[in-house]
Amino acid sequence: MRNLIFVAFVEPVAEGQVFLRSAWPLHITLVRFDVGSPDSADVAVRLAEQAGPHASEALGAGLTVGEDAAFGRNGTVPVSLVEPHPSLQALHEQLVHAVTDLGAAILTPRHTLSGYRPHVSHHGAAGAGVKRLHPGDAVVLDRIALVDMAPDGDHTIRRVLRLWSREPEAG
Repeated sequence: MRNLIFVAFVEPVAEGQVFLRSAWPLHITLVRFDVGSPDSADVAVRLAEQAGPHASEALGAGLTVGEDAAFGRNGTVPVSLVEPHPSLQALHEQLVHAVTDLGAAILTPRHTLSGYRPHVSHHGAAGAGVKRLHPGDAVVLDRIALVDMAPDGDHTIRRVLRLWSREPEAG
């Protein structure tokens, strides 16, 4: 299976950009899923085609960062919640339907649709320059992407396969 994810980046990225699994740019997860086979580029192309209109429609939505929370199995993942917004929820739901229509398996089904809690995970060790957002921060939904979680079978890196953006791509 091919492991892919739709995200909304809150930091500049470029289509084709590769980054380490441990060095994600700050982002809001929209939906993570497995689909097709590891070499099925056509599935990613079809998903990008289906997602494009929904991503374009959501671009420009103004979001607000809410309170901090702890996610993960033992509450060990610090996150900044994103306050509910109709455009973000609609985008999430449209992408869930797009991936399930193609036979994808959503990895966290109870965290989708009515269970969706948009958030931005904090990155880095406490006291060592943690990258994060803070309550009250304003975020514009201006970079929506389809990301390969293991390009060419390499689980140590990620690659931005498709980017929908309101601004020029970063290099």
